[in-house]
Amino acid sequence: MIQQTLDNELRNRGIDGQAVTIVTQVLVDKDDPGFQNPTKPIGAFLSEERAKAFEKQGWRVMEDAGRGYRRVIASPIPLEIMEQEAIQTMSDHGWIVIAVGGGGIPVIRKENGELRAAPPSVIDKDRATALLANNIDADLLLISTAVEKVAINFNKPNQQWLDRLTVADAKKYLAEGHFAPGSMKPKIEAMIDFLEQGGKQAIITDPPNIARALAGETGTHMSL
Repeated sequence: MIQQTLDNELRNRGIDGQAVTIVTQVLVDKDDPGFQNPTKPIGAFLSEERAKAFEKQGWRVMEDAGRGYRRVIASPIPLEIMEQEAIQTMSDHGWIVIAVGGGGIPVIRKENGELRAAPPSVIDKDRATALLANNIDADLLLISTAVEKVAINFNKPNQQWLDRLTVADAKKYLAEGHFAPGSMKPKIEAMIDFLEQGGKQAIITDPPNIARALAGETGTHMSL
């Protein structure tokens, strides 16, 4: 869908270019502690009553930022993008590359060197994107999410939207527990990783405000 709509929009605007989608495998550690501590919300929002019923059937559930309950599964840290060279080559040749969709397909490497599917898990798409962005020397990491800006004290009377955020401040807010696991926390961690590994600019905003955020008019802009 993303590839098709991008191609159609480029054609409608008379812009040269074509999108390509690459199914992406992402290497994780088979012993990643995330497999023992699921934190990634997936699926629909549930009432507390329904969530507790599913919990009795073996699901792990958690409350998600005041919006209801969701199932959580493992979210291991991405270590390597297996198709990185192909993505870089296509990008260098002018293709608009859509990669690490949904965080990519989590795989582990066996002792004989073969890749195999990892245990049931979802790689955080923002972490995977930050890893890929660093590896291909991207200048900008833009994370599109459900809110126009990052906030501390989210959904509380003293909620505060953040226009600018340094890595030091972001780490402080993380330590204070302002960002929910499986929600805003991995996005902030991805932005920190990108900047500390050499990235130049990191922005977070919602889809309707991407153009304005790129122009510096909105969004949360993080810097070292």
